[in-house]
Amino acid sequence: MTKRASLDPRLMLSVVGAKAVGSAIRRVGKGGGTAAPGLVAERIDAGLLTKLSAQLPQGALVVAGTNGKTTTTRMIADIFGAAPWQVVHNRSGSNLVRGVVASFVEKSSASGQIRGDVGVVEADEAALPELVKRLQPRVILLNNLFRDQLDRYGELDSIAKSWRAMLQQLPPTTTVVVNVDDPTLAVLTEDMTAKRVCFGLNEQHHRLASLPHAADAAVCRVCGADLAYKALYLSHLGEWYCTGCGRERPALDYAAGDITLNGDTDATLTLHATDGDHRLRVGVPGLYNAYNALAAAAVAREFGIDWDVITPTLAAFQSAFGRIERFAFQGRNITMALVKNPTGFNEVLRMLTSATGSLQHPTMICINDLDADGRDVSWLWDVDFELLAEGDGHLYTTGIRGADMANRLKYANVPVQRIHPLTADVGAAFDAFVAAIPEGSSAYILPSYTAMLRLRKVLADRGIVQAFWEQ
Repeated sequence: MTKRASLDPRLMLSVVGAKAVGSAIRRVGKGGGTAAPGLVAERIDAGLLTKLSAQLPQGALVVAGTNGKTTTTRMIADIFGAAPWQVVHNRSGSNLVRGVVASFVEKSSASGQIRGDVGVVEADEAALPELVKRLQPRVILLNNLFRDQLDRYGELDSIAKSWRAMLQQLPPTTTVVVNVDDPTLAVLTEDMTAKRVCFGLNEQHHRLASLPHAADAAVCRVCGADLAYKALYLSHLGEWYCTGCGRERPALDYAAGDITLNGDTDATLTLHATDGDHRLRVGVPGLYNAYNALAAAAVAREFGIDWDVITPTLAAFQSAFGRIERFAFQGRNITMALVKNPTGFNEVLRMLTSATGSLQHPTMICINDLDADGRDVSWLWDVDFELLAEGDGHLYTTGIRGADMANRLKYANVPVQRIHPLTADVGAAFDAFVAAIPEGSSAYILPSYTAMLRLRKVLADRGIVQAFWEQ
């Protein structure tokens, strides 16, 4: 058990100063104060995060991965909250060091005492090593590693190299819960001093026939030979083996199978663990959310949480802002699903078309190319938009790169009469899109990250959704 810190004047000044900045930002309506307070806090006391995290009785969890980390951290935070533990969590999704610091400041008293039992931290891929160094977490969860925003962070090898160095320095008291369906993560977590806990799928039905064009791991990271699969589930995730050195997916400590995907509503699965089989319902749809739920349950068990807490919490779970977020507007039922890289986009398209093999509902795709999206949008050519070529659902495009998106749909053989380019202004495009949808109908919006934030601000200003930092 950790003990509460004695009074630390520098820490106290840092917390008070950061709280004042956050309060001022919210008071003048300039945002939720999810990052700037962290910058102020660090300027005053660079050791703040280490000092506060050391006070947590249950320790800290850090979650990293290209896709699913916001949803998975929220699942875990909900489970911990039902334990019941007081959770310190960067729930807004501000996942660089400054955002994590700001979230810890928010949960601290003016005297520098943390008001929480456990930390649940979502970490940006590039920020993971630094956050692990500062937080010294009890558990690290590694979800996946896909290509994402290469003009910001470089090739996957750069991220993998930094993660490998960090993992090799972990003490034996740390547990790494890792998705070993990802061959890259399986190799990165070999030969650690830390304890490794492996999870993945053993599923008979939801399999891919071959590696998608957007897959990011086709060869062994050790010997360079081709990878092959006994079962392939999502991008390069599956039961893999190397045709050269003979490496294969490690044995699973937690496995999910018998998965039922219920369109865009929810999913059910059977989780196989050392203490038996457990049937779970997940309140969000898609195979990727079956992975997220499996990861959340595995982490919760490693923290000693009972199944009678895990099971109802996952069933009641609602998506994070912009990730399968549903709202009603002017008699239309609209679902928003964030799309930020080829793998994630393909899984959303797979969800929308799986029932009939075609797109049946009006869909607006919003693509920006700001820094947080990645300036290079050539990744759109790696997405399987050909899945949208069949069906009656019309497609509307908007955002800074809306014209590029419309052009990509034409090359995907979507009939031109179903493609409707709209103004680049996401707010104005949303009104035009809604006007084109018959009242009582359902529709989808697929935005890139900054387009999602812009659209949600428009909706929040109209009182349709809550601001993301309030959720």
